[in-house]
Amino acid sequence: MTNVAVVGCGFVGRAWAITFARAGHRVALWDTDTQAPQRAVDFIGAVLPDLQANDLLNGRSPTDVLANIRIVEDLGDALAGATYAQECTPEDVEMKKEVFSRLDELAGQNTILASSTSAILPSLFTEGLARRDRCLVVHPINPPYLIPAAEIVPAPWTAPEVVTRAQDFLVSCGQAPIVMKRELDGFIMNRLQGALLEEAFRLVADGYASVEDVDIGLREGIALRWSFMGPFETIDLNAPGGVRDYVVRYQGIYENITSQIGGRVDWAGPVLDSVERDRRDRLAESDLGERQAWRDRRLMALAAHKRRAGKDIGN
Repeated sequence: MTNVAVVGCGFVGRAWAITFARAGHRVALWDTDTQAPQRAVDFIGAVLPDLQANDLLNGRSPTDVLANIRIVEDLGDALAGATYAQECTPEDVEMKKEVFSRLDELAGQNTILASSTSAILPSLFTEGLARRDRCLVVHPINPPYLIPAAEIVPAPWTAPEVVTRAQDFLVSCGQAPIVMKRELDGFIMNRLQGALLEEAFRLVADGYASVEDVDIGLREGIALRWSFMGPFETIDLNAPGGVRDYVVRYQGIYENITSQIGGRVDWAGPVLDSVERDRRDRLAESDLGERQAWRDRRLMALAAHKRRAGKDIGN
């Protein structure tokens, strides 16, 4: 059992708390908003029964998981004895500089300091720290207690052994770490998702497809394979001779498509009115919260299915 500090208790922080506590670690919650940790605990208490019903608590009971989570009022107390700290504050580089300065000052010498940032390069907020070698990004695909992939992004000065320790820790928590060799804007997940979103917006903006038809293409098509295979394995299995055969057969198609792609579409331009109108026709804004809960229940069912399929069929 390891002591873990979660610094910032919003959507991402509370999700990480579930992930760490479910793995048997002792989790200390801290936030500048003194009410936020209790709101996080209330949310966690509400979602744990559903996770148990889908066999996603590693055999633990909701009571056991909650017992691993405590609220602390002092950041130093949260970091005391912690071998790992997960920062989950807003996407603001100046705020992260301030937070990491405090973390670096208060945390033990061997504490890994990880940021949940989804876009800010670790070099931008850790450069001036005395122990910058133990700082990196660990960016979850939210919520991490349902989606195991998490990006490990080192700064140029992050020690290799810190990357390895972070990777090992995430694996011990049931996560699937993606270890980047060096930092890059957007990391991996946002660059992949961004490429797909760029084309999705372009198809709608240029009048080739509706919002729902694009969603169907992913939901009922590509995503079914991608839910258990990545793009490289997909193409390796989609030609008789494997990936090289696929490239020989189909690269010309994609080369032609790429040549037709001009400048990017402004997502906030006229196309946004069309996208928002189509989405609000299908889902009222007042129903977003209920649909988000539906999404999470579907993710729980999918996670449970993938776990069973992995045991029965193999990963």
